[in-house]
Formats: sequence, C-alpha cells, structure tokens
Amino acid sequence: MKLAIVDLAYGNIGSIELAFERLGVTPVVTADPGDIAAADRVVLPGVGAAGHAMTRVDELGLRDCLKSLAQPALGICLGMQLLLERSEEADTECLGIIPGEVRALEPSSTMPVPHMGWSRVDVQDPAIGLESGDYVYFAHGFACDPGPATVACADYGREIPAVVRHRNWLGAQFHPERSAEAGARFLAAFLG
Repeated sequence: MKLAIVDLAYGNIGSIELAFERLGVTPVVTADPGDIAAADRVVLPGVGAAGHAMTRVDELGLRDCLKSLAQPALGICLGMQLLLERSEEADTECLGIIPGEVRALEPSSTMPVPHMGWSRVDVQDPAIGLESGDYVYFAHGFACDPGPATVACADYGREIPAVVRHRNWLGAQFHPERSAEAGARFLAAFLG
C-alpha cells in the first residue's frame, strides 16, 4: 500500500510516520501533487495555525489536488480543520471539502484553552476503529461544530467532533499518533 503524508513543512509529520510504521506501512512524505494523487491513502497532518497552513497549501499548489482526491484520506487535528469551509482563526478560507466552520473554543475555569490532554469519546460508528469510552489525546484551541459528518465526539464545555467523515475523507480532531492503543486502532481502521 502506498501511503502519502502531505508535507507542508510543519507539524507532527515524524510522529505520524512512526505510528504508521508501527502498523507495518512505510509512508512517503511528499508535497508532490502527482505522488499524493497516486497514493492509495493520503494523510493531511497538522499542528499550527490555519492561515499559515492554507498559505502553504496554496504555495505548494495542493488545493485542487487535495479537493479532488477520491481515495481514502485523513486529516489530523489542524489537517481536519482545513477540510472545513472556513476557520475563525485569522478568518481563513479552508478547503471546503466538508460543510461547516471552525471556531475558537471558549475557556472556562474548569476547561482551559487550548484543550490539551486526554478526553473520552462517544462513538456513533465503530467502523472507525474507536469505541465509546475510549480516551484519546487532544491539543487544540479551535474546533468545528457537530454536524451530519460527525461520527465521534468529545465533551469540552461544548460537544466537539472528535472524528468526522464525509465521502472519502476522515478527519480526526484528536491526535491518533499520540493516543496509544485507541489511536493505533483508529489508524489501522483507516488503512483498512
């Protein structure tokens, strides 16, 4: 299987690469649209800011490539947020693959922002490799609202989609590469 990790020159690429290697797949880390389009599976990673990430997507000429993918693809954390239409973060136009908007989390005395740490998920579709009650690791200050694409969620002062699915795309707001056994199950299910 050819697995491509999109290289936007930032973020958590190394830990994602290692997570897939532990599952027996050696990914190709690339920003080449031809390599990405030819892969059996594609991962769009992300740590950082939406505006900077979308600037990199456009500088590398990847917007149309990512929007036209038909094979199974996975956006992780910021990579998931980029799948939506828009982010409040720097008022950024994103890829528009999944309907909806990303907005800032609201801090409270019991729920600081960023949401950093382990949270329990409620899963609507076990085919994603997670089970209700699993703990997964989050690190984010922005999130989309629940919608028809939501297949797992977490509670952090409001319901936060932990996993979304739309056509060939999965998005994980949490970091499966840092989520121990539950994260490994999720990535294995994505590999099929």
